[in-house]
Amino acid sequence: MNPLTVIRDSLYFFQRNLSQIVMLCLPLVILEAVLQHIVDNAVGPDPSPGYSLIVGLLLYPLYTGALILFLDARSRGENPRNRDLLALAINLWPKFALLSAISTLLIVLGLSMFFIPGIFLTVVLAFAEYRLVLRGDAPLAAMKASFNLSRGHFWRIFVCILAVLGPLMLLKELSYSMFPKDDNTLLSLVLDSLNSFLQLFVSVVLFRLFMLISEPSDR
Repeated sequence: MNPLTVIRDSLYFFQRNLSQIVMLCLPLVILEAVLQHIVDNAVGPDPSPGYSLIVGLLLYPLYTGALILFLDARSRGENPRNRDLLALAINLWPKFALLSAISTLLIVLGLSMFFIPGIFLTVVLAFAEYRLVLRGDAPLAAMKASFNLSRGHFWRIFVCILAVLGPLMLLKELSYSMFPKDDNTLLSLVLDSLNSFLQLFVSVVLFRLFMLISEPSDR
């Protein structure tokens, strides 16, 4: 289970299914960027991170849940309709939003404690969303299952996350330095939407890892 192989396979899948992933997730990603922009303007300069968390909890569980359901269906050779995937994601929203809130707060708290605990929690909770969406676990049960699944695979998961998220974060900072967001509202929305959409590739990579790690334990 070489991390480079996992990333290569995920990139191949992402490219082959890009058009449907765009139609499924991008409208909600754009809506999230618009809402965030409205909230930022309403609150004023230096808004509390809590506002961003609330906006994220409204839409992140919908497009991420729909993406996970899509990945699972395509892995079984099925071709589901986007509206069906979104309908299922809406049903999962309460549990997914609760899971996202708990995980985010724990990771942020961990990052504030000398950074290392936050990285540890990011890795060991990486599969919680997949357990909740695909196995029907409750939020706390999904977190516990993810912690158990990550045992013996910590560094593999860490390398995959770092190898994908690192370049994406650098690309984000580069795009904002080349095109300052404050100068143009439309450009700001485009950059925010594009960067958020590209970060969905992390979900594709983690899904691939989740399936590879889960298979032996599911037998």
